[in-house]
Amino acid sequence: MTEITWAGLRQHLVDRYDELRHHLTRRLGSDDLARETLHETYLRLNRSDTPGTVESPGAYLFRTALNIAIDTQRKENRRIRRSEVRTILEVADESPLQDRQVEANLDVERLQKVIKELPWRRRAILIAARMKETPHQEIAERFGISKRMVQFELKAAMEFCRERLENI
Repeated sequence: MTEITWAGLRQHLVDRYDELRHHLTRRLGSDDLARETLHETYLRLNRSDTPGTVESPGAYLFRTALNIAIDTQRKENRRIRRSEVRTILEVADESPLQDRQVEANLDVERLQKVIKELPWRRRAILIAARMKETPHQEIAERFGISKRMVQFELKAAMEFCRERLENI
């Protein structure tokens, strides 16, 4: 074990570049990736502190380069996934959204017509309970009926609307 400097490791990388590239190429499956990784490794060795004791500079450099390659591939995989998502979102067809909006508008129009067919008290109870979210007790007091009768009228109104909408 010997004390080594970053400059010493950089020099070792330069001296053994072809050997390290060969081993990385075999491990990574790409000569281009091995070259890029070794260049990134060289840049990361440009530090002012000391690396401490390094038992085998060649093994240290190989492991460092391999870790850099793995990190690079992980970042690239994440970037690809994000770009694929962006592409999908950008390509999304707006016509289904427009079609759904038109259909929703037609549904609302149909429901309004059906609600107008209800007797006035049932219609008022339905609107108060479902659209204005008025508590049943308050509706009962307003119409001078029991809370149970409000529930009955509301159920009858909902069933009427459902049946009419299914038949339209």
